Amino acid sequence: MLNQDRLSQLKDLMAERGWDLLLFYGHSWRKDFFRCLINVNFSGPHALAAVDRSGEVSAVMSDAWDAEVVAACPASANFPHGLGQLASRRGSVAIAGVEMMETRFVRPFSNPVSATLAVEEIRRVKTPREMELMRKAARLADRGYQQFAKTIAAGMKEYELVAEVEAFLKSNGAEDNFMLIASGGTEVTGMKPPTERRFQWGDSVTTELTPQVDGYWAQICRTLVLGEPSAEQRESFAIFSEAQKAAEDFLRPGVNISDLARVQNDVFRKYGYGEYTGPKYTRVRGHGLGLHCDENPYVLEDVNYTVKEGMTLIAHPNTYLPLSGYMVFGDSLVVTANGCASLNQTERKLFEK
Repeated sequence: MLNQDRLSQLKDLMAERGWDLLLFYGHSWRKDFFRCLINVNFSGPHALAAVDRSGEVSAVMSDAWDAEVVAACPASANFPHGLGQLASRRGSVAIAGVEMMETRFVRPFSNPVSATLAVEEIRRVKTPREMELMRKAARLADRGYQQFAKTIAAGMKEYELVAEVEAFLKSNGAEDNFMLIASGGTEVTGMKPPTERRFQWGDSVTTELTPQVDGYWAQICRTLVLGEPSAEQRESFAIFSEAQKAAEDFLRPGVNISDLARVQNDVFRKYGYGEYTGPKYTRVRGHGLGLHCDENPYVLEDVNYTVKEGMTLIAHPNTYLPLSGYMVFGDSLVVTANGCASLNQTERKLFEK
């Protein structure tokens, strides 16, 4: 529950920056800052973890049940009162996640500074225990996609398929699952929450499937065709596969994340599809993974960040091409001493059903 490895790093950070109190804010969607110190999946709308220079940890919760669950440290169930008590302490205050806080929660503190970027940087390199959980989540993502491919059928609605996959994942240990889907293949919008659209023969069906295990998310992106893929679908997928492999071959400690995006985009440029690498047709070429399913740094050509050993991220050249519409392809990766390794084991192919 209490991340002792992180606690030691956070104490060092406080000493380096001269902070007397370091807070970690979380709400119902973004629990990651709170959970990097106290790994509890709280149910209330707000939660705050606090650590002082001595390493003493406490928590302020907005739900009485959450306060009972946090057994690793003293916890208050009165959020406004707990905030007031923390604000009454003397010394400098830094808050990780302050950008997500409502003004009324920040106001009691005198000149707090943001610790968001500094804590994000610490979180990027996973501890051995965190890597164990990332691998567990990736194995579940593989099983989830197997269930996806097994269950899909022509005539089925998108939301029916997603419901089946969600049920499978949660019955096999997932806390949550972030999942996007698209079918038909010709739209430019890419993936979205499931709709009532029924799958049809010839559809290209894409999904990002991202289960969460003990707080940590791993993702897999694959494309499946209902029936025999067309020549255009096969040609399109070959480009996506080449782009993803270019990223995986390139990724290692010391490279710039902008170049990780560039080597993927260069594959599309080589085949004459450079115009489809921009924001009109795609969002990112990948992103960090961990306690949040869409962490910084984003894999984009205008993002300047040096990759470090022990980082976990996904490289996915997800975009629209006029050949056969939107396609996706990507695995969760861990950066190793000399390169990277995939956390997923699902076959790398254009799936057919």
